[in-house]
Amino acid sequence: MPAPTSVNPGNVPGGDLLVPPGPGIPSGVVIAASELSERFSRSPGPGGQSVNTTDSRVELVFDVASSPTLTPAQRARAITRLGERLTAGTLVVTASEHRSQHRNRVAARERLADLLAGSTRPSPSDGPSSFTVSAARPPADWEAAVATATARIRA
Repeated sequence: MPAPTSVNPGNVPGGDLLVPPGPGIPSGVVIAASELSERFSRSPGPGGQSVNTTDSRVELVFDVASSPTLTPAQRARAITRLGERLTAGTLVVTASEHRSQHRNRVAARERLADLLAGSTRPSPSDGPSSFTVSAARPPADWEAAVATATARIRA
């Protein structure tokens, strides 16, 4: 029987968070469970008989600013792009759309993975620049050079 590749395959609540490979995270990132914390509270909305007795709302907390998992470039991009969502360098993701605490935990982890993947992606301005319209124009004296060459050919 082959050995498991990970103690917690996928983004199962309570384990490591897997951020899949993509632009800005070429080989993906595994955020250790010790870097994440979860808080639970009662969720507003549908719930049937257990509406006011189950702590199904989930807040997943990740300290972006001091995470040793992210490279300095990834951390800087994430802090810049998540700026208004961060409180003292900490990102809080909330999920309360499901009746089940487990499903809300999974939803919060998926949201955090998506936010990290999107915020660490290099912007188009981070890459090589393309020519501007003015750089693509011929030099100002180009018309004079063409006129001189044409005059020589016609003579």
